[in-house]
Amino acid sequence: MKTIRFLTRVSVITGLLVAGVETSADWLRFRGPNGTGVSADDKAPPVKWSDTENVKWKVSLPGPGSSGPIVVGEKVFVTYWSGYGVDPEDRGDMADLAIHLRCVDRRSGQTLWDRSVKAKLPEQEYGGMFAQHGYASHTPVSDGERVYAFFGKTGVYAYDLEGKELWKADVGSDLDGRGWGSAASPILTDSGLVVTASVENHAMVSFNKKTGAQQWIQEAEGFGSTWGTPVVVGKGEDQEVVVGVPGEIWGLNAKTGKLRWYSEGLRGNSMTSSVVPVGNSVLASGDRGGGTRVVKAGGKGDVSESHIAWTGKDGGNITSPLVYEGRFYFVKSSIVNCRDATTGEEIYSERLPGGAATERGRGVGARSQGGRPGGNYTPGQGPGGGGGGGGRRGGGGRFGSPDYASPVAAGGYLFQLTGKGETIVIKMGDQFDLVSRNSFASDSSNFSGTPAISRGQLFIRSYKNLYCIEE
Repeated sequence: MKTIRFLTRVSVITGLLVAGVETSADWLRFRGPNGTGVSADDKAPPVKWSDTENVKWKVSLPGPGSSGPIVVGEKVFVTYWSGYGVDPEDRGDMADLAIHLRCVDRRSGQTLWDRSVKAKLPEQEYGGMFAQHGYASHTPVSDGERVYAFFGKTGVYAYDLEGKELWKADVGSDLDGRGWGSAASPILTDSGLVVTASVENHAMVSFNKKTGAQQWIQEAEGFGSTWGTPVVVGKGEDQEVVVGVPGEIWGLNAKTGKLRWYSEGLRGNSMTSSVVPVGNSVLASGDRGGGTRVVKAGGKGDVSESHIAWTGKDGGNITSPLVYEGRFYFVKSSIVNCRDATTGEEIYSERLPGGAATERGRGVGARSQGGRPGGNYTPGQGPGGGGGGGGRRGGGGRFGSPDYASPVAAGGYLFQLTGKGETIVIKMGDQFDLVSRNSFASDSSNFSGTPAISRGQLFIRSYKNLYCIEE
């Protein structure tokens, strides 16, 4: 048994040294190439900007949203909502709520087209800290020929790059009893388009990319408290969709949706961050001190012991970690953290100048029980677990403006956007190196969407504007 675990650990560590990323310089999904957050292009965007410096263009958006932009060739896509809850002081009539996908020319910022759909009602009431989630919080995804947008209970929509609607599909119409809405973004596998309909149906659904025909659906209570976006690990018949859920990490067969393996060990009754692929493994960080662990994919049944490289006690809350050149980074409570990705050992934890710890309520709920999906692993290998629900979805930043955006990187620099619109730029390495702190004095709105990086350009969206940052 010890020999097996030793060999497994070595293979996991080897896989951690190089994170697999796409060769294209496009940013086609949430956090870019397979959700790593690392640009496939080594050219870094500017490390300093302001309203008057290094802004190629700025485009006003008719409505807010927490989704991130994506970049497909010379086109930039972003979602937003309109008609209801745009002005918190005057919410308006929910009957007017519409959700939009906008296409912008990356060279000029000119709007090429804008498609809107009427929201399926009733939607979540706008109010509180998270009620707007589900209107326009899911980042689109593209295969270079089509762009796919998930609008929560309003459905999944596929368009060609010129804005022609190709198909639409429904994934469920439930509302979140906590009023938080949904936020997981769609992804693409070799087999199809995969949508995590967490709130809408407690399910993960796969569609044919061209026709919209449903290929499989996997229902499980554990999806109900999941806001993180899955990643793809492996190739061909071994390709898996890996997702973090409350208390566990699941690996599903990409072609059938069947559960292949699971790992216990995370703590908490919700899962808001996304797992990160590192070679043939994934790094997952639980909510609010829920722990961190690295798991080798491709197992069978319960891999809670056999496929674990290392476990740690800390990690980000809502924001997802970033792995680069053998280190993993996360920013939480004004502290920049760097860890060794092969061992989990601390390299540094440095408080940002002028930053004050604001994280509260670090108590962690008991690990959830029940709710794991059916699978094709050998029966009888472990107890049920991993479902959940409940708990406050607090952010890692200042109260009133939680930090939702996850870090992204290019050319050796890490870019972390805060809810108040400040972007912290760190030179990655074994020493803490704060390069700059940048913001737009003219924009005091919310900045919750994770930025995109492509060919030396940084794309940032706020509730009011879409920006292209370029030297």
